[in-house]
Amino acid sequence: MTEYSPDRCPICGQPNLCAIEIARASGEVPAPCWCAQTSFSAELLNRIPPDARGVACLCPSCVKASQE
Repeated sequence: MTEYSPDRCPICGQPNLCAIEIARASGEVPAPCWCAQTSFSAELLNRIPPDARGVACLCPSCVKASQE
């Protein structure tokens, strides 16, 4: 079982730029996250390993690549 970090994309391992995780690390109030203004295909969501679901967000690069 792989351990996933909440600030890393579970698909590629790059920083996911999650506003909630950035706020948690900095102690600041979270800003609206980039993910709130985009859509995720079912195919992309199905690529998330089951043990990472609800633990780590996807990164903008993986989302963009899935939309192309």
